[in-house]
Amino acid sequence: MSRLAPAQRSFLLAATVCLACSIFDSDWIVEVRPGQMCCYNEGDPGCTNWTDGVVMTDRRIDRLEHRVRLLGLYALLTSVTLGVLALSGFTRGRESDVLRVRGVIIEDSLGRERILIGAPIPQAENRVRTDMERVARIWGRDFPPAYVRDWYPKYRNDMDGILVLDGNGFDRVAVGQDLPDPNIGRRIGKSTGMVINDSLGFERSGYSLLTVNGKDRVVIGLDQGGAEALTLVVDDAGRVGLTARDGNHSLQLGTSAIRDSTDASLPVFGLIVRDSDRVVHQATTPVRR
Repeated sequence: MSRLAPAQRSFLLAATVCLACSIFDSDWIVEVRPGQMCCYNEGDPGCTNWTDGVVMTDRRIDRLEHRVRLLGLYALLTSVTLGVLALSGFTRGRESDVLRVRGVIIEDSLGRERILIGAPIPQAENRVRTDMERVARIWGRDFPPAYVRDWYPKYRNDMDGILVLDGNGFDRVAVGQDLPDPNIGRRIGKSTGMVINDSLGFERSGYSLLTVNGKDRVVIGLDQGGAEALTLVVDDAGRVGLTARDGNHSLQLGTSAIRDSTDASLPVFGLIVRDSDRVVHQATTPVRR
C-alpha cells in the first residue's frame, strides 16, 4: 500500500477531527468541496478560507481535546453500566424461578379464604377451627361443657403444609407435617401425611406417619360417626394389623393382644373377633420376639 503524502494525511486528519467536532459539539460546522474542506464555529460568518488543510486556533484545539477525553470517559462508564445491568438481569432471571414467602392465602370469587399454605399456615378469619365462638355454637352443643372450656383449647389447630377450607370455613383437606388434631380429641403423637374431613369438619379418612414415644407407625384410617371404622397399622416394632369395627363388634387381623389367665397382655398373631370386650372367635398363635 502506497503511503499518503503529507498534505493528504493532513487533509484526512483534518476531516476526521472536524467530523468528530460536528457530531459531539453542535457549535462546529463542516463544509466540504472536492479536494477542499472548511471547518468553522457556528458564531463565525462562514467559510472564507477554503484550504486542503484545516486552520484551528489553540483555543479550539484545547476544546476538542477536552471533548475527546470526556467522550472516552463516557464510553467507559457506559460500558461498565451496561455490563452491570446485564449481569444483574441474568442473576434476577435465575432467582425469579423461586418464590420465597412466609405464607399464602388463596381466596375464592367471594373473598373467602379457601386454601392456606405455610409453615405454619397463616391465620384465616373464615376458619371455624380458630373461631371459639363458632366452635361453641357448632360443635360444643354435642359435647359436655368441658369440651369448649377445657378440652378444645388444648387441641392443635395449626400445621406446616397446605390446608383446604370449604366455603363455610370448615377444614376439608390437610396435607403436610404436624397435622391438626381431630376436633374431638388429641392425637397420640405428631402426624405427617394427609387428612380428609366431612362437611362439618369431622375427620373421616387419613394416611399418616405417627411418631409415638420416639417410634414411628404408618396408619391408614377410615372413620365413621366419630370412631375408627377401618384401620391398617404398621409400626417400627414389626407389628402389622387390620382392625374393622361396626358398633360393638370388631375384627382384628394380624398382630394383636389378648389377656391370658393371669390377665397379662399376651401378643398374638392371627384373627380375633370380639363382641364388645368378649372374644367370640379366635384363631391365633403366640408371638415370640
